[in-house]
Amino acid sequence: MFGFLLSLTVATITGPTSVVSYDLVRDYSGQTFFDGWDFFGSWDNLTLGDVWWLNRNDAFTQGLVYINDAQRAVLKVDNVSDVPFNEKRASIRITTQEAYGVGSLWILDAVHLPFGCSVWPAFWTKGTGEWPDTGQSSSLLCIMEGINLMTSNQMALHTLPGCTHTTPPNQMGITRENDCSEPSGCVVAETSPGSLGAPFAAAGGGVWAVQFDVAGVFMWFWSRANIPPSVIQATATSPMDVSQWGPPSASYPSTSCNITQFFSAQNIVLDITLCGSWAGLPEQYTPACGSSGPTGICYNDNVVGPGARFDDAFFEINYLRAYTTGGVAPTPSAAPTAIGTALIVDGAATITATTNVQLTPTPVSRPNGGVPADDGEPAGEVPNTSLAQPLQIPRISVLASLAALLLIALPSVTIV
Repeated sequence: MFGFLLSLTVATITGPTSVVSYDLVRDYSGQTFFDGWDFFGSWDNLTLGDVWWLNRNDAFTQGLVYINDAQRAVLKVDNVSDVPFNEKRASIRITTQEAYGVGSLWILDAVHLPFGCSVWPAFWTKGTGEWPDTGQSSSLLCIMEGINLMTSNQMALHTLPGCTHTTPPNQMGITRENDCSEPSGCVVAETSPGSLGAPFAAAGGGVWAVQFDVAGVFMWFWSRANIPPSVIQATATSPMDVSQWGPPSASYPSTSCNITQFFSAQNIVLDITLCGSWAGLPEQYTPACGSSGPTGICYNDNVVGPGARFDDAFFEINYLRAYTTGGVAPTPSAAPTAIGTALIVDGAATITATTNVQLTPTPVSRPNGGVPADDGEPAGEVPNTSLAQPLQIPRISVLASLAALLLIALPSVTIV
């Protein structure tokens, strides 16, 4: 959290604040893009995906992260290896070492997002706490998330009970869930075309912006042709003027969710998992991708075997920039610790994904963090979470099992 108190004047109780200019404090771009990130270095103990998220050294050595000739950062799923049955495919999850507090603005410019059957990418933020911490430090923001062949993004907040989402008149997206403590979070569906998948790439990509403010959380998406002039003209050293951005895609005003009460400083996360407790669920996978392989099962038909199915499973990013109203960069968080038992599995989605259809999904919630391994060595034996049969474990089932184990092992502990 920043070491200063922000005092902001609110222009309207349902819209972004009257702050129009933010000072750049961190530019992740070009050859130094990957500086200031922690690599997860373990199996996906968050969403039970069939991946091994590589540590920094292995990620660079195996070519799953690099800066391309256009000076863009690439993060990708292994699309070369032939993966045997019961093994996982290598992928990437990175988290900023710096946590950005209330009074921040984040902008991501990408030209390509991961997509394809079994693919589950996300651009999100998490509090500094880890499960089973149930305080404000476990709240998070989902900015971009999709599965399989989805072409429309959804956004969400995930908090403790007490934070809700109305439908502000200046919000461009469609509200799908009002209670931010529900497993799906308080969901807003993007209405602008080309926010995910092949249409996103065909349009030349686009930009997301998030205003994390005492007045609320506000999220914008612009396809390449519609990016505001202030974003196009911005440099790696210039401030950002938000006054001409127009209504956000998702608006979460503090009138129904006290941001300083429910959120701590946020680390920014980029990851790609495969199958798991959303993309791999039969009710999600089958309508979009069930006929794309011989078995109709996410793991069998995608993760196992040659990697060519994942040729489109990559981020290609121009930059990620972080701004504050005070121009003071946060202090990086502590180095990653050894992995624990943080299986954060908050429920299952109810979306029916189809191709070439405008989707209005109820998204699965993102995990409340998870504990990464050290960047050097793998963190112990990897459990076999690959499900090579037409059944995948919803996150809520794992969470309930863990809670039961805690009650048995620690009968004197009250779980709220």
